[in-house]
Amino acid sequence: MKDNAKISVAVIGSGNIGTDLMIKLMRHAKHLKMAAMVGIDPQSEGLARAARLNVATTADGIDGLVAMPVFKDIRIVFDSTSAGAHAQHAQVLAQHGVKVIDLTPAAIGPFVVPVVNLDQHLDAPNINMVTCGGQATIPVVRAVSRVRTVYYAEIVASISSRSAGPGTRANIDEFTETTARAIETVGGASVSKAIIVLNPAEPPLMMRDTVYCLTDEDADQTLIDASVNEMVKAVAAYVPGYRLKQQVQFDRVPVPPQFAARLPGREYALKVSVFLEVEGAAHYLPAYAGNLDIMTSAAVRTAEQLALTGLHA
Repeated sequence: MKDNAKISVAVIGSGNIGTDLMIKLMRHAKHLKMAAMVGIDPQSEGLARAARLNVATTADGIDGLVAMPVFKDIRIVFDSTSAGAHAQHAQVLAQHGVKVIDLTPAAIGPFVVPVVNLDQHLDAPNINMVTCGGQATIPVVRAVSRVRTVYYAEIVASISSRSAGPGTRANIDEFTETTARAIETVGGASVSKAIIVLNPAEPPLMMRDTVYCLTDEDADQTLIDASVNEMVKAVAAYVPGYRLKQQVQFDRVPVPPQFAARLPGREYALKVSVFLEVEGAAHYLPAYAGNLDIMTSAAVRTAEQLALTGLHA
């Protein structure tokens, strides 16, 4: 596809996530053209790097973007700022008919995990990429729930403290709440819980995710194992560093009292444990920052699919 046939996009947020997004778009996007980088700090490294790469820049935030000559051609905007800032950005961009891919936990639009439900939301004006923990673990919960009912799912996302910037730290509550809701609405769990751990270890550790699912005792373990492995391969197609750390584990456990009503007459349930690691592609961020890399990779995959399904019309 010729460059002038590509969809023009902009990135709001010139920090680590936004800069990594820009580099992914410029190096690997097939149907997208990086047209503008937007920030609020004139001295930010992201804006400086964008300028060196001949990308139009503004340090005047969303108002600066709207005033840029290239704005008239922009069809998709990635927002990598914060949940609070996104509310204003979404309102302004909606007025201009620009589609938004939201990498904050604002959750104004529907939750989207590309391998699970992107096809259901291609027409949505605002798409929310959940959280890094959600992108890593929801596919696994969905892999189990498409085989047998998941009565409870719990995920623990452990990331390096070094890869948790001010935006992540300011949105911890939103992270856990947004992730838990998406585990249910997208992953298919009846009840869920999400936990994030900032690991201060040096040297920094790569992102690790643990997923626990509670299902029926007689669920077919072979089918669940195959479903999880198939899903992991699907995610790895756009996040090459996404992998299982060990084989899927199965344990017969007593039904917890709080789930007795959901499993009447049953004394035992099956606990499915899945252990994941996410290594970043190191396009801009370090390899240990898989938590950020999976977000930017999922966002680019989403935008590529949007470009293929009608935004050229």
